[in-house]
Amino acid sequence: MLIYIDMDDVLCDYTTAFHQAINLTPSIAFPQSQYGFYANLAPIIDAVESVNALIKSEKFDPYILTAPSNRNPLSYTEKRVWIEKYFGIAFTEKLIICANKSLLKGDILIDDQLSGRGQDKFDGQLIHFGSTAYPNWKSIMNTLTQKNMS
Repeated sequence: MLIYIDMDDVLCDYTTAFHQAINLTPSIAFPQSQYGFYANLAPIIDAVESVNALIKSEKFDPYILTAPSNRNPLSYTEKRVWIEKYFGIAFTEKLIICANKSLLKGDILIDDQLSGRGQDKFDGQLIHFGSTAYPNWKSIMNTLTQKNMS
């Protein structure tokens, strides 16, 4: 089962870092444009462990599918650095940076947004991370385990 996983607010805590940066330096309207912003994002609870379980599984083929920041051209490099830091260099080959997620074919897309980057046109199941049905990684892993059994 081919699974695409978004980064910002699915694997790493973009929103908290954004608001903390705004509070620290309100004169910088786009803190995500600052060097090091993406590379230093904290992981979402259970995200690293869950993705590692998917990587080790023989039933799932996980990829990271993230959109670039048009405010920070370094986001490409920093997102790659983040993936290596938490998943190792081998998994960096499964990092896809694309502004339109509907261009890729797969079974599942796990994303915190329902639209804006082609999520609504993705040809597969969209799992809405952070929603009532999928509030966290434990709920997603329970669903994936059930899918794997049926």
